[in-house]
Amino acid sequence: MGETVSLSVDVVSDVVCPWCFIGQRRLDKASAGVEDVEVHVAWRPFQLDPTIPPGGRDRRQYMLAKFGSEERIRDIHARIEPLGAAEGIAFAFDAIEVAPNTLDAHRVARWAGAAGEAVQNRLVRRLFQLYFEEGADVGDHAVLAAAAREAGMDAAVVETLLPTDADVEAVRNEIATASRMGITGVPCFLIEGKYAVMGAQETDVLADALRQIAAAKASGELQRVD
Repeated sequence: MGETVSLSVDVVSDVVCPWCFIGQRRLDKASAGVEDVEVHVAWRPFQLDPTIPPGGRDRRQYMLAKFGSEERIRDIHARIEPLGAAEGIAFAFDAIEVAPNTLDAHRVARWAGAAGEAVQNRLVRRLFQLYFEEGADVGDHAVLAAAAREAGMDAAVVETLLPTDADVEAVRNEIATASRMGITGVPCFLIEGKYAVMGAQETDVLADALRQIAAAKASGELQRVD
């Protein structure tokens, strides 16, 4: 294409979704592998289970209630682990003790977005690592504040805001908007506000989508929809 084309990618995801973690890694690789395309990523909220109480639930009991047996849970984890390993993710499912409510994590991600794309990307990556590789409770305010600090945010502000209702409705409204758009599963990659790529697609599929949409934008065929 010659000239660099800028593309926006809104990733609708939940920090406790293993496929979203895999999708994040694949999007990183796809973005790096497409020439003359500058990808700008923003993370948008989705809750796989908004009914989990604020303090979270025992993850083992929660998974048993959801999937019915230890064997089924092991099968699911066994399917995901090698896919994660291929993307450099060391899933540590057995280390996860709490199934958290992720509303507060999404609030912090929203504040990170206000601090800039790089800060939000660092925060979201850290939350994925904390939950899936270190077994941390990403519903815990101390964990969230520490992640915010590591991402370059003002942790004192985050600690002050988390116990309040700041941006609770804003995040819920964003989730409701995603549902109205027909997004029922995550990850969903919304490119240029118009083209949706559903699921943790292979890196090549994401790269092809970026390439095709960038070409359409460069030729003037693409009109962004907000």
